[in-house]
Amino acid sequence: MPSPVAGRLRGLTMRIEDYALIGDCETVALVGRNGSIDWLCWPRFDSDAAFAALLGREEHGRWLLAPREPVVRSTRAYRDDTLVLETRFETAEGAVTLVDFMPPRGQSPDVVRLVRGEHGRVAMRMELVIRFGYGADVPWVTRLPDGALRAVAGPDMTVLRTPVELRGEDLKTVADFTVEAGEVVPFVLSYGASHGPLPRPIDVATALDETERFWRGWVAQSDEVMGDAAELPPAWSTAVRRSLMVLKALTYAPTGGIVAAATTSLPEAIGGVRNWDYRFCWLRDATLSLLALMNAGYYQEARAWRDWLVRAIAGSPDQMRIMYGLAGERRLTEWTADWLPGYEGSAPVRIGNAAHSQRQLDVYGQVMDALHQARCGGLPEDERSWAIQRAMLNHLSGIWREPDQGIWEVRGEPQHFVHSKVMAWVAFDRGIRSAEAFGLDAPVDDWRRERDAIHEQVCARGYDPVGGTFVRSYGASGLDASLLLLPAVGFLTAGDPRIRGTVEAVEERLCRDGLLLRYDTQESADGLPVGEGAFLACSFWLVDAYRQLGRIEDARALFDRLVGLCNDVGLLSEEYDARAGRLLGNMPQAFSHVALIISALNLSRGVKPAEQRSYQPLP
Repeated sequence: MPSPVAGRLRGLTMRIEDYALIGDCETVALVGRNGSIDWLCWPRFDSDAAFAALLGREEHGRWLLAPREPVVRSTRAYRDDTLVLETRFETAEGAVTLVDFMPPRGQSPDVVRLVRGEHGRVAMRMELVIRFGYGADVPWVTRLPDGALRAVAGPDMTVLRTPVELRGEDLKTVADFTVEAGEVVPFVLSYGASHGPLPRPIDVATALDETERFWRGWVAQSDEVMGDAAELPPAWSTAVRRSLMVLKALTYAPTGGIVAAATTSLPEAIGGVRNWDYRFCWLRDATLSLLALMNAGYYQEARAWRDWLVRAIAGSPDQMRIMYGLAGERRLTEWTADWLPGYEGSAPVRIGNAAHSQRQLDVYGQVMDALHQARCGGLPEDERSWAIQRAMLNHLSGIWREPDQGIWEVRGEPQHFVHSKVMAWVAFDRGIRSAEAFGLDAPVDDWRRERDAIHEQVCARGYDPVGGTFVRSYGASGLDASLLLLPAVGFLTAGDPRIRGTVEAVEERLCRDGLLLRYDTQESADGLPVGEGAFLACSFWLVDAYRQLGRIEDARALFDRLVGLCNDVGLLSEEYDARAGRLLGNMPQAFSHVALIISALNLSRGVKPAEQRSYQPLP
């Protein structure tokens, strides 16, 4: 008799919050609470998926391990300070724990799954559906002399090793077995290039020990630095630690780039078309990522991210992209996997991101701020960095008066977005600050003139004196949550009445069920149909704005609520539907977790985001 767990997979799609993350700092897998891995791209975050059931059905690829009999109760959690996931299934006959992890990348990527008997005797079912090419390519499966199964299609190969007897059934590999108390049954799936040698077998016990030591050792690096802050409430501390681990898991170790999210095309509205590929590295994440990592004591990761940033933007300033691939790739051509129906019918499923070729003026400010923060944090100077920054500001001098697509990457007509202009102001401001603080050669007087001109223009054309608020774009009446960042970046002080009016207007007009939308819903900001959930990073920006205005109780109450939106294993996606009570958008989302970390530190340390300078010197 099929279990409700297995039955749910074959019927309704699991909610986004039903997934947990395992990873090896080069790619990740999403594991459902039902014991199914429904998303895995090999060998990189942005490679073609071998399991794509997340965006379709089981025939598009997934790996299920679950009891055959009805599940009475199931729970899951990470082992303390690790990405080793344990899911416990209880049935009428006994209980088992499924242990899932990806060892730190060795010679080949591996996914390890252990079924451990807790008590009684539990009948188990394994179903493995490999579908390379985002669910499109059925591999040729052969049995190797040692009993392992090899699956090959084009350039891709996987090898499954387990002591359990396997058989083919309807273009999938299946197994039925029982587990008694004290028994541990291992499954190891390894990836390799089809033209290369077979991935080597691994020792499962050693791999588990190394994985635990890797994550616990990494988390421990932040303990001394985090301990210097005012003590965080336990729930906040847990959320911050898990968020830091998410950032590490989303870091591509060979280059230091941090992907925005682990997935593509999880929708901003169920059944909608706002489905984007976030498996790339956005420049605007640079400042917040560096700030979060350095504040938590992770200078090695911050340095790697800074070095990735400098390499990525090197070249002609007029060719600078808003996002890059994991190694700095610049062509991220967008196409549609039209054979995939999309998450809960949310089509199209997009691979690549056409926004990579957009003009977004705010990224100049993000880059300049990030590199200024790196200097203030004590990261050693990169010899190319300042020359590249000077060239960037020279280019920005000639284009900041032009419209752009803005922080939300509108696919409609460019506009004069206030946030974009403010971040252009930030670019010149941080260039001036770096030049003066660190004795760097620069045309500071020219940069001051540009900075002052931007400030004057924004205050004249981007502020509505009748409404008493800054607006989303010149001549518009709509609001944008990114306006909350004006005091955080130092454009105006939080005490300025124009900032107070803006925060109050954003709070009144963009709050839905206590959480923030990105912009006015009656005005599409990206040329697509309106409708999406509350944007979680924006809601954390409101926490910071409350803190800056001295509304401490409001800030803490909102932060408590946001922490409560994390799923049962501490993960956040991009957005949240308060009325449906579910997460939306790509998962997990680095931007959401970075914003959580910074808001927690702001509240605990009692400093504004623009004033954070509490970095420890490099050893």
